[in-house]
Parts: sequence; C-alpha cells; structure tokens
Amino acid sequence: MWPCLVVFLVITVSGGCTGKDTSNLIEYKYAAFSESLHAGKTMFIFFARHGSPTISLFLKELEKSSDALKDYGVLVGMVNCNKVVVGTYCTDERLLHRAFLFRGGDEFMKFSLDTVFDVNSIVSEVLFALLHEEVKYVHTGSDLMIMEKTAKGKKDIVLGYILSLGTPEHRSLMETAYAYGSTYQFALITGGPVLKYLSTESSHRSQVWFLHCRDHTGSINSLMSDRCLFTTMSKPLTTLNLHSFLQLMDAPLVTEVYEDPSTVLPPPVPYQHTPQVFLFSHPETAHLDMDTATSLALKLRGSALVVLVHRESPVVKSSQDYNVAFRFPEKGSAVKYLTLRGLNDVFDIFTNQEKEEDDENVEEEEEEEEDYEEAHYDQLDDEIARSVYQSQGFIPEVDSITELTPENFHGAVAKRSLTVVLFHFQWDAVSSLFFESYIEVAEQFVDSEVQMSVVNCEEWTLLCAAQSENSQPIPFQPITSFPCILLLRPGEPAQVYRDMLDTEALYRFIVLSQKPSPLKVSTEEEVISFFQELPHPVAKYNPERVFGLFKTHAGISVFTEAAKSLRGKVLTGLVTGELADKWAADHSADLPALFVFPSWRMHTATVLPMSTSLKELLSHINTALLHPMPELTVENLPSFLSLGKALLLLFVEEEEDDAGRRQTQVLVEEMKAVVELGQRKIEKYLPSWIHLGRTPAAMSVLGSYFGSMPHLPALVLTHLPSGPEIYQYPPNVPIAASSILSWLQRIEDGNETPAGLLGGDSWPPAFEFLDFLKLMDMEEGDEGIVDEEDFLSFSSAEIYDDDSSVHTEL
Repeated sequence: MWPCLVVFLVITVSGGCTGKDTSNLIEYKYAAFSESLHAGKTMFIFFARHGSPTISLFLKELEKSSDALKDYGVLVGMVNCNKVVVGTYCTDERLLHRAFLFRGGDEFMKFSLDTVFDVNSIVSEVLFALLHEEVKYVHTGSDLMIMEKTAKGKKDIVLGYILSLGTPEHRSLMETAYAYGSTYQFALITGGPVLKYLSTESSHRSQVWFLHCRDHTGSINSLMSDRCLFTTMSKPLTTLNLHSFLQLMDAPLVTEVYEDPSTVLPPPVPYQHTPQVFLFSHPETAHLDMDTATSLALKLRGSALVVLVHRESPVVKSSQDYNVAFRFPEKGSAVKYLTLRGLNDVFDIFTNQEKEEDDENVEEEEEEEEDYEEAHYDQLDDEIARSVYQSQGFIPEVDSITELTPENFHGAVAKRSLTVVLFHFQWDAVSSLFFESYIEVAEQFVDSEVQMSVVNCEEWTLLCAAQSENSQPIPFQPITSFPCILLLRPGEPAQVYRDMLDTEALYRFIVLSQKPSPLKVSTEEEVISFFQELPHPVAKYNPERVFGLFKTHAGISVFTEAAKSLRGKVLTGLVTGELADKWAADHSADLPALFVFPSWRMHTATVLPMSTSLKELLSHINTALLHPMPELTVENLPSFLSLGKALLLLFVEEEEDDAGRRQTQVLVEEMKAVVELGQRKIEKYLPSWIHLGRTPAAMSVLGSYFGSMPHLPALVLTHLPSGPEIYQYPPNVPIAASSILSWLQRIEDGNETPAGLLGGDSWPPAFEFLDFLKLMDMEEGDEGIVDEEDFLSFSSAEIYDDDSSVHTEL
C-alpha cells in the first residue's frame, strides 16, 4: 500500500477545499509526509475531497485537536484529494467519511466522522485507540475479579464508567490514562452488574472508582474479602478533578502530629484544597485511637485528610471537652472544634453539607442554629452544628411503625391479628443498618391488619428480658441477640424470623405468615382455592405447599406443629374425613399422608408417609421441597450443604444479551440431563449451578478454589464427603451430560487429578466475635433463653456511655 501512496503523493500547496477558516491546519506535502511515514510516527490524517459545510466544520475541529494531540506525540493533518489522488483513500467511496490513524508506518485504525465529530471526541478516540492494550474493558463481574487478582500487590486500578464515548469525560479519562498509565491500571466498565457492585446510584453520569489493590490496610473489610477496597470519586469527571483525586489516593491515610491543630500547617500542594480532620489520641488508648483514625480515613478517602493529634505533647492546648476538629480550606485557615458522638457524625459533616440557595434561607438557618447552640452546644460552629443536628444518630420516628413499651405492649398486640416486632439497640450497627429496610417493609403494610412495631431494648430492658411489670405474661423468651424480629398474634406463642435481614425476604415472610397454618380445607372449592386462587401479593411468590390428609385425628397434632414451624415459608393445608379418602383414592395413597408441592414442580406432588416424630417429619418435608438441580444462592446454600452431598457445581457468568441467556439455559438443561441419565449413580452428588451475576459472592469462592479465576463457564466437583479434593471439568471439553457422567466415573476410578484442595484455603472468621456460625449454633442449642440476671448483666456491659472515653471490646 505504502509504495503506491508515495508514488501518487505529490507536492501540495495550501488552499483548496478547506477555505480560509482552516488555513492553519497542516496540509501535508510529499517530503514531510514521506519522512513522517517512514520514521514510524503516529499520525491522524483526514483525506479531504469535495468541499461541504459538514467537512468544513470537521476540519475546524481537526485543527483544534492538533494542538492537544501534539502533546501526546500525534501529528494531525490532512491530504487534499482535490489536488492529488492518493490510492484508495481518495477514490474509494466507502472511505469518504473516514479519518485514519497511522502508526509504525501502517494504517492502525480508521474512524467514522460520526465518532470523531469534535475536538473532545477526536482526542478521546485517538488516545483510546493508542491505549487499547493498556486500558482494558471490563464487561462482567468475573472480568473485574480477574483484574483485581492480577493487580493485587502490584498496581492500583482506576476504573471508569463513561456514559457516552467521545465526550469531555471520556477525553479526561484517556488523557489521565496516558499520563498515569505506568502507575495505575486503567479500565472501562460497560455498566450492568459491575456498575451495580460499585455504585448504589443510578448510572446517569460518568463516574470513576479507585481500587486499592497495591497495598492492604488490614481493616476488617480487607480481612473478610479478597476483593480490593475501592473509593468513589465524588466530583465531576474532569482532567483537573481526576488528577487531584489520584493525588489524594496516594496521600497517607493518617498523619500523626504532636502539636496543636491550630499550629498545624494547611495541607501542601497538591492537597491544598482538601479539608483536614483532627482526631485526638491518648497514650493509654494509642493503638485503638490509630485504628479509629484509620477507619475514618478509609471512609473519608478522597474527601478529607485525617490527622491524629497526640494529646501527651505539652504543646497541645486544645480543651479535653473536644474530641474532633476541622479545617475547611474554603473557610480560611481557622480550626473549628466540637464534640461528636461517633465516626458517623464526622462522616455526615462531609456527606450532608448543602450549599445555601439564597441569603434568606441562610439567615433563617443561622437563627435556628443560634437557638440550638444556646441550649445545647455553645462551642459549635454554625455550619458544623447544622450537620450534627440533622444527623443525631438516633433511629427516626415514622408513622408506619409503632414504638412498643411495657405500658402499651399487650394492648397493641391484642388490637391486630398480626404484630411484627423489631427488638433492637440504637447503638448497635446492624440494627441501625437494617432499620432502613424495616421501614421499607412497614410502608407496604400501612392500612393493613399487620402492625409493624419496634422495641428499644436499651430503654425497655425488662420487656426485652420477657419480664412483665404486671400479671400479664410475655409471649416470648428473653431476647439475647440483636436485631431480633418476632411475629405476635393474640393468644399464640411468638413466631421467630430467622431468615436474612433483607427487605424482600422479610416482606415475603410476613405475607405468607398471614395465611393460617395449617389451613383447614373441607370442600373441593376450598382445595382449588388453596392451590390456585391465591390473592396478591401471595401469588407472586409462587409459594410451596404441603397438604396433610388424615382419616382420624392420629398424627394431626404432629402435622400441626410442623405447619407452625413452616409458617412464613410454606403454605400448609389440612384435609380430613371423606375429602381425605377421595384424595387418597385418586392418588393411590394410604392415609395418613402428606402431599408436597414444591414451587419448581407445582403440578406433580411428592407423597410422603406420616411420621410420628416432628423432627423427622420436618426433615422429610424440607428434603422433598429441595430442587434436584438447584440454583445456589446465599439464602439457600445452607439447606443444600446440610444434605452432606458432594457439590457438582456449574458457575456461569452474567449475560449481556439474549444469546448469552440462551447459552446459559442450554448449560442448565445439560446439568438437568445429568440427573436424568445418572439416576442412582448421581444420588451421591448434588448437581447445581451458580449465576455470578445474581450471586457475586461466588466469584471469590471460585477464585479461591484454584488460586486464580478460571474461564467461564466452569464446572467443579467439591465438598466431597471422602476428602477436601476439588476437581475441575476439563475446560476444553464441551459441557454435555454424557461427558460429565464419564468425567465423574474417572474421578471415582482414581484416574483424575485434583485441581485444588478445600482445606488449603479455609476461611476462618477474622475475629472471634465475627464467628457468626458458632454464635448461631450456640443460639439454637440454647433456644435463646437466659435468666433476667444474665440479661441485665449483658445489657449493661454492652451499652455505650456517651460521656466515656474508654474503649470497650465487643
């Protein structure tokens, strides 16, 4: 191509189709073009032909981009095809609206003028093309996890989401990547599950995240996960803001000083526009104070610099009444002191600050703050007082939730058919986090027979200890773990909610708990209603059903107890008399019998004989409800692990389109075929699958199996009863039922080599108080019962004293 180009390229002169507005644009002559070409220089060239207003506008933008791209070693110019024919570039109509990037003496890439229409799009697209090996695309969660594992201990990652390519935001990110590419790993995400993992906000703006993969902080988060911690850039995506953000990411997490905050110099360049937060340390709690400062610094990363002031220094004159100080650069160099309840209040000062809309609003707010200060916090600055006042750390009062006390408890429970009670401590972190979800659930039951309520166990200790101040009994055992949710009905024992602290899970449980358990059915119409005519919102959950048929009263009491245990998860029905005889005859069953209808197979029942033991009956029902080839999730995994079977587990990634979803369905069907073909041979295994888009936590599990993230889909055999071996299905072999069965046979014959060991990467809790499984086992064995003396001791030891500066262990 290039010999022809040189032959036909002639010496050109300025002028031609561009007109006087583009006279400053380089129009390459033979010698200059040939020299640049053979020297392997990077050039962005447009071959101009017939003049038009559109082309003239583009050439103006091309001229603007020449100065910008010159800084990156890219020569920008044009060849006037009205004066000389240059091979196909001037004659091929398909190349009419194209610009070309040349690199190393060859055509590197061509661009449609629809994508390079102004200076921002030209610069961003050219740099993006030049950095295509350095700036990676991240499409799925597994892609991101692979990148994190590769970067761990080596490089931090700068992850960008660009709402539209060719925009100023895209240009800013590419220019920064060009400048910092040797320091950080840059990547672009396409939205979808990765965006959901990184951000709770909607994707209506471009965003940047900094993944801290090079260094580890030793925090609880990093100990409990092998994922990189990340910080979100809060400011708009511009080159200057991004540069400042990256500088802050390299700043020390905590700076220690032995001088008074008022004498500490403002932050130096490049942090001169960053607020400072001063925390105070005491010699007897120095280690814990540093942990506190580090925890706050992680939350404020990118927003403020944290300074730890050692009070033992004689030059520190700040009053002991204060535990935190601030310096805001836009407010001058003055340091402002105050006393706050906890780290969340410090964090809220930066996240909840709002700029005044007009002078009138400012004056009104200052008057309110002055009244508040005179009554409570004379030492607080106006701006800080407002932030603290707006976020006191207390659980909010809402109309949809009733606060229960010993005085109104019995009356409130008697008024409604169902009362849901959340027992909590205001200072408990889990209680505070879950309370927002609890409010969302409560709002859905407004004007219904369900009463959503709370009990503050910090204030009403005796009520939470199940001790009544009068003769009326308390219908539950003492509460020993928080938060705790009970469902109360007049005259009935309490029903304990033991599932996930999640909005949807709790709402579903309450909805299903409103149905009687068991529901007594006496006519054919009632049977049809039980199976088909479920009211909204019960119907949308497609609940599982258990039908008990009894000729006599023998066994009914055991079934009734089982139904109460299953309430909220399974709909149960009870049939007696002639209708039970008819059902048994139609289905060739002997009475008494149970008909179990799982949600995944509603039209075919599993018929079980009646057990005399409640434990055995529940075990049989739960086993019959389990899917033979389930999709594993965080919620149902414990149920399947309890079976003690080896997991034949297929990992599939998040799909981006219909073709990907069809491919996933084909793989799932093959796994179902394994169950059908294997029959008895497969009973020792549990064929299952995990969708990494719906269960992102499984990515860490899969990566830990083999030390790195394998290509997806991946089929593994793990949790063998015989040992800790992990086997991986050959990646180069298509996933088909017959091939899977042959692979399992080779494993049983000892002809397959394990790909890893389960015991080689155990995941113990980072700290004793994080051993939740142990705590749950203790709870179940104990039935949650403690005497009043123990409960009072527990409560008083755990309650945090606002006036105390002593750190207590959990």
